[in-house]
Amino acid sequence: MKMVKSLLLGSAAGLVAVAGAQAADLPVKAKPVQYVKICSLYGVGFYYVPGTDMCIKVGGWARFETGYGYNGSFTTEWWNHNNNNRSTNDNPWRVKGVASFDARDNTEYGTVRSYITLGISTNINGDDGAQSATYANRWFIQWAGFTIGHSTSFFDFYSVGANQYGFVSANSDTGDGGWTVFAYTAQFGNGLSATLSAEQQRRVGIINAGNVTTSATFTPGAWATPFGYEGHDYPDLVGNLRVDQGWGSAQIMGALHNVAAQYYGATEITGHPADKMGFALGAGIKLNAPMIGPGDYFQAEVDYTEGASRYSNATALVGSYLIMHGDNAGFGVNSDAIYGGAGATGSALELTTTWNIAAAYTHNWNAAWKSTLWGSYMAMSYNDRANNMLCDAGAGLNTGSAAFAIAGCDMDWSIWGAGLRTEWAVSANFQIGLEVLYANLHSAVVPNNTALLTPGGTKPTQVYNIDDQDQFAVRLRVNRNFYP
Repeated sequence: MKMVKSLLLGSAAGLVAVAGAQAADLPVKAKPVQYVKICSLYGVGFYYVPGTDMCIKVGGWARFETGYGYNGSFTTEWWNHNNNNRSTNDNPWRVKGVASFDARDNTEYGTVRSYITLGISTNINGDDGAQSATYANRWFIQWAGFTIGHSTSFFDFYSVGANQYGFVSANSDTGDGGWTVFAYTAQFGNGLSATLSAEQQRRVGIINAGNVTTSATFTPGAWATPFGYEGHDYPDLVGNLRVDQGWGSAQIMGALHNVAAQYYGATEITGHPADKMGFALGAGIKLNAPMIGPGDYFQAEVDYTEGASRYSNATALVGSYLIMHGDNAGFGVNSDAIYGGAGATGSALELTTTWNIAAAYTHNWNAAWKSTLWGSYMAMSYNDRANNMLCDAGAGLNTGSAAFAIAGCDMDWSIWGAGLRTEWAVSANFQIGLEVLYANLHSAVVPNNTALLTPGGTKPTQVYNIDDQDQFAVRLRVNRNFYP
């Protein structure tokens, strides 16, 4: 009996050993795959980065557009140094593609967000569709009320992109290009907030009238004198008070801007005018109008500036506008301040004054079709001394504080425009739109309304009639968003 028992126990032990050996030879079970999980903390389209608590949203858009009447550029439009000759591209084409990345997670002091857009755009002048440039207009961090990086100015309210394709240099919107800011926003509840922001300086240019020209021939770009702004000392200071509620939104805003010139002459020994503080004030409103149509709204903004012209003309460039059609020309000198002379005749900075208004109404005809009617106006004016210095410079004189009036010369000018845009939403993220616009430059004037101009390019140097200029333009846009 003992022998039988020993045999049974030995057999059992052998089977256990064999089974253990076979188990050791089996493959190890794979770890579970970490599938992408939806992140519902921050809205639609976010998902968790595998293995982290960070949520990310990837989006973007692709766009095609073409137009007529823009004289070579969708960016500076028709009124900037437009010589309008046979080398002008009357039919520009442009294609853009942009990808956006929005990453967020929580910290002890609240959500931290980083946002960036990257893309590519064909040549903006439409010369060659194969030419392209990288495109990036947003890169910023938001955390605990702070916005730091390249976003949009906190002075802005009226949105050009939301209301129109073309623009008529009559609004503060830094828009598609964006602006660099270091801002803090306080939320008070019930949609009320206030922001204080240090921002990249908005500069148009300070014109030293004594270095503009040495003859009565006006040359485009001559007003963009090398003796303009000094180097950057400190940023603009921008503040706003804003409310966002069910009825719409409203905002009042202001900005302080340091106006500081270089020298009266080409060297330090010639001296310089004392700095002055420029400013801008603005107000905007957006009113929802569901009683007229679902999604309908009215938006408007009005601004006033002294020595801070780019707050009413965000796309402005240094220098002058020269618009030509045949033997007719219109122009306007674009600046933040004028100075001139030297020594005893050296003048103070004479700040330029502007005001502007932009307004739009969007009506939804149905779920697929909507139209926006918009209009804008901007006026730039000079005090008597600044006007006299510019007029004297046009006659080849560097008079400074001794500037005298020239009969029939007035450097004040204005520009206005209106447009109608209609869009078809083929789907929620796919739109086709067509816009027509009209713009008019009310030109500065010179004695006898004629001037000897050197336009550059293929345009001849000759006497041109100075008169108001107008232009019609049309633009077609096809846009596909591919964000969730």
